[in-house]
Amino acid sequence: MNPKTEHVLWPGKAGPIEVSIDKPGAECIGLAVLAHPHPLFGGTKDNKVVQTMARALLSLGYLTVRFNFRGVGQSAGEHDNGLAEQQDMMQLVQKAQTLLPQSLANHPVTLGGFSFGAFVASHVAEHLKACGTPVGKLLLVGSAASRFTMAKVPSNSLIIHGETDDTVPLQSVLNWAATCDCPVMVVPQVEHFFHGRLPQLKDLIVRHYPA
Repeated sequence: MNPKTEHVLWPGKAGPIEVSIDKPGAECIGLAVLAHPHPLFGGTKDNKVVQTMARALLSLGYLTVRFNFRGVGQSAGEHDNGLAEQQDMMQLVQKAQTLLPQSLANHPVTLGGFSFGAFVASHVAEHLKACGTPVGKLLLVGSAASRFTMAKVPSNSLIIHGETDDTVPLQSVLNWAATCDCPVMVVPQVEHFFHGRLPQLKDLIVRHYPA
């Protein structure tokens, strides 16, 4: 993502997990862990939407962590329809928290995801809260609500979706968000991958996160 991105392999239950870490140049304000779209359809941590999400959060002062799901890149294991992927993401959150300054040791972690990654992140947020780990505002883009059962998320979550998304119809996201009392930020004439509109996506995140 930038020349200072650190690429590492962290241990996971199925073997190594490929991770990219970006640290803010100024004061760190928190941790953000981001999940990528479906691995069986070309999704990786270097997906342009995921990178845009990371750039936005990095510019706000978040230490950002992106990772490859099982079977992608150098990450070991096989795709597990989101179940083992949730376990891996929870483990990565705990590992990534050790990178924070001591003053942020108990600071709520930010979780985000794009498409399939939004599905995984929604469930990880639910699991972490059940375990007593504080979770901050969720950042969910192109949430795969028509393809997977999304978990209920806090009403302050930032949910962004394209009006003309033909991969995940907008109405399915509106229906899911209604069960969470969440507003949905709809970007007009934008499809699933935000082609040609990534700068606008970054601007929307910067302007509406974390407040």
